[in-house]
Amino acid sequence: MTTVREKGTLYLNKKDVESASADIPREDRVLYLSRKDVESASADIDSVAIIRELFKLDGSGQTILPDEAYLGWTNDQGEQVRSLNMPGYIGGSLNYAGTKIINGNIANPQRGLPRASGLTLIYDKTSVRINCIMEGAYLSSLRTACVTALSADIFKGREIESVAIIGAGVLAQAHIELLTKRLPHLCSICIFDLSRERIAALEAIVEPVLREHGVELQEAPTAKEAIEAAQLVVPVTTTTTGYIQFDWLQPGAILVNISLDDPLPEVVFQADKVIVDSWDLVKSDPRRLIGRMYRAGQIIGPDEPDENVEDRQQRRRIDAELGDILTGSKVGRDHLDDIILVNPFGMATEDVALAAHVYQKALKLNMGVWLER
Repeated sequence: MTTVREKGTLYLNKKDVESASADIPREDRVLYLSRKDVESASADIDSVAIIRELFKLDGSGQTILPDEAYLGWTNDQGEQVRSLNMPGYIGGSLNYAGTKIINGNIANPQRGLPRASGLTLIYDKTSVRINCIMEGAYLSSLRTACVTALSADIFKGREIESVAIIGAGVLAQAHIELLTKRLPHLCSICIFDLSRERIAALEAIVEPVLREHGVELQEAPTAKEAIEAAQLVVPVTTTTTGYIQFDWLQPGAILVNISLDDPLPEVVFQADKVIVDSWDLVKSDPRRLIGRMYRAGQIIGPDEPDENVEDRQQRRRIDAELGDILTGSKVGRDHLDDIILVNPFGMATEDVALAAHVYQKALKLNMGVWLER
């Protein structure tokens, strides 16, 4: 067996591992899918349709989503880091459970490493033993972009010709690659980032898909100028300080608040509709904008009683969850000029839904590496 040892780590190539595990019964093995495997298996699945179905199941009570486990600490370099463990179950036609583990350090890019990385696990439907372990960061960025694409589908008023993306990292790339394929009238993507070098690096990566779909990538001098021109606004930053003003948003705009802290509270108060993915997750988090506003008594949930709801400048009701819109129990856009704020906290069930399809595809294509339990 060919092995390489480097800095105390033992590496086995795929052929060696497969040869060693060939005689092990299937039930005593776990399938591992690398990032390349996950990307390849994801290429032919309709990821937005999967996320749409997930929210329908969620809206009809066929999912289980416990509170996420959040672990934050200071690493040996004095940096604030965190680890999230997010399990979820999806019933209905899918009937899968699993968990997503994702760790992050915003200083990682300075070391040439991704800001976040993780694993997604899929459980056996009967024994609930772990059947598959796959690289999780790619699916995490893909499902995040899928929620934006789904929001564009269900809240669209006028045709979306211009998109603003604030931030030029991995999530910006995922959004550009997906939205250019799904928005038939898209002409331009206006991007702003504090680092022009990051924009240049991103442009080099996404240039082929932009060229294929005839979409122009424009660099904006400020976030304000990027946002004012767009029907769809997507902040994908690491900021914890709000800056997006309500009057930057044109009539009919959709703001998908991916990075959760970019809008000022005035946007929450004045938007015609405020939609969340999971109100329980949003209100349970004390760190992000709407969770903070909830604790300050400025926000109430979609179905929570409130005797003083008349003054919207003091107290705002969340209008609906995405599942409510997709099941038809609540209405999304009422008028073309409605400004809609979508605040997707991020649900582990989204990752599990995509990962379950990737796992099934990998089995059919004989992808990945089998590991002995």
